[in-house]
This record gives sequence, C-alpha cells and structure tokens, in this order.
Amino acid sequence: MDEPQTVAAERTAGNAASLSGLKFSKGHGTGNDFVLIADPNGTLSIAPEHVTALCDRHRGIGGDGLIRAVPSRFLPEGQELLAAHPDAEWFMDYRNGDGSLSEMCGNGVRVFVHFLIAEGLVDLPAGGSLVIGTRGGVKTIVRTAAGYAVDMGPWEFIFPGEATARAMDSLVSADGLEVARPALSVSMGNPHTVVALAETGELEATRLFTAPRVDPTPPHGTNVEFVVPSEPLVHEGTGTITMRVHERGVGETQSCGTGACAAAVAIRHWAGQGAPDAWNVHVPGGVVGVKFFVGPEGHEHVELSGPAVIVASGTLS
Repeated sequence: MDEPQTVAAERTAGNAASLSGLKFSKGHGTGNDFVLIADPNGTLSIAPEHVTALCDRHRGIGGDGLIRAVPSRFLPEGQELLAAHPDAEWFMDYRNGDGSLSEMCGNGVRVFVHFLIAEGLVDLPAGGSLVIGTRGGVKTIVRTAAGYAVDMGPWEFIFPGEATARAMDSLVSADGLEVARPALSVSMGNPHTVVALAETGELEATRLFTAPRVDPTPPHGTNVEFVVPSEPLVHEGTGTITMRVHERGVGETQSCGTGACAAAVAIRHWAGQGAPDAWNVHVPGGVVGVKFFVGPEGHEHVELSGPAVIVASGTLS
C-alpha cells in the first residue's frame, strides 16, 4: 500500500474509533441505503469525517448517507419548523455519504420513519400519519400495507422561464453518451436535472462513475436522472418509466426517491395534456410509486410511496 492510501486508512480508522460504543442501524429503501443513529437527547456531534467513515463500504458500515433521528427542538432548522408545525417533533438530519448536508431524501424519509418505529420512538399503526421535519421542509408520512407514502410537497422548475418556453433548460453530458442531451431541472426541495433517453440500451451504456456535466448547473449543484419512458408510456391509467441516477455528493445509487419524483414531473410535463397522475418508477433497487395531487394550499404536490427495510442493528466497536 502506498503512503496516501496508508494515511487515508489511518484517518478512517481514527474517525470510526471516535464513535466507539455508538449504536446504529442499517436500512434501505429500494436499495438506497443508510446508516441510522438515534439521538433523542440531541447530544451527538456528527462531523463530516464521521459520516464518511461510517458510510465507507470497505472500512465502515457502508451507505449512501447517514440519518440522525433528533428532536426538532435541538436544531435551529427544526426550531423554525416547530413554530408553524408544532407536531413535527422529530427531525431527519440527513448527510450525504461525503459528509455534506442534504435538504431531503425521499427514500431516506421512509427508512427514517421505519427506524423511529423500530426504536420505539414513535407509535404509527397502519393507516396512521406522522409529521417530521427536514431541511426541505415539513413532510407528512402515512404508513401503508406495503410500506410508507410521503407527501413530498409541491414541486417547481428550477429555471421556470426556460422550462415553460422550451420544455428544457440545460444540456447534460455523461460518459457513454456521444452528445450532450437536453434536460429539465426540477426542485423537490433539493435540485434534480432530468434527461430522457430513447431506449434502455442508452441507459445501460451511460457510465455514472463520475458526475455528469450540467450546463447551466443549478446554484447548489444537482442530482442527475437518466430516464427511459416505457412503450406504451401509459397502461391502465398509470405511466411507467425506468431510471438511473447520479446523486450529488454520493455517486450512482440504487434508487433516489426525490429523483423518482423529479423524473415523473419531467416526463409528465413532456408528455403534455392528458398525461396521468399516477406513475411507476423502476430503479435498479426496485419500484417506487409517484402520484400527483392538489395540496391544501392549491399547489400541486407529489406523493412518493415504497418499502422501507431495517437490515441490521449493532454497536460500533
């Protein structure tokens, strides 16, 4: 092993050692996986290097990100949400695998709630709902027979003028694609840029080891979804698409909940009048459901549904 690798290994080992004795769980939603930590007293200080150590797939637990379950009152962001939503007792403190903060994670929300139930921190029977805080705002989750359904809130175009005028607002280049492709940028509380491809062969040939290049890039970076519409697009009132994603701060993941919502937004927009409100989104890790409905304030909301699984729990040595 050369010297840089040795130093990196020692640093990772040191970061993991500083968390010795910490209890954790490992969970996933359609293959999008997370390290989960309960912090009911708001006493844990999780530094970016701790996140990278825990999410390291070779020297740590492994995960696309880390989720800390902490009462909203212990975070400035949570306190702001509580002022308007006093029932948002728990806050999903989500970090990407590189240690950076993220606004939201659709698969992570479902796994977060499943973790709260498993830890005995909340009681949520089938059909019941729970309000939680995130950096992307307050989210309402309903426990279903097959998992959880999340009101992801309203969607919006990141570059609304461009999207309305031309149905695209950027160009995306990626390894494996011969030319840059037009794309549409959608906010689901976090940024996404959606590219439509013609066939599954193109989707499979796209290499996502490195981040796609987006021009112009949204102000805070972006997640990039490559999507193939099914043929036919709509069957029995439900649209179907297949997607791969490169997540900002992570790389390619097996699934991305907010990305699935953004992909359905873009394909539905491109399909035009008469496009359905219900969608199945196939990702490498499984299938999630996306539905559009009008929220209480009159804006169109997106609901994301799918499973959540806790696969292991333990204590860091």
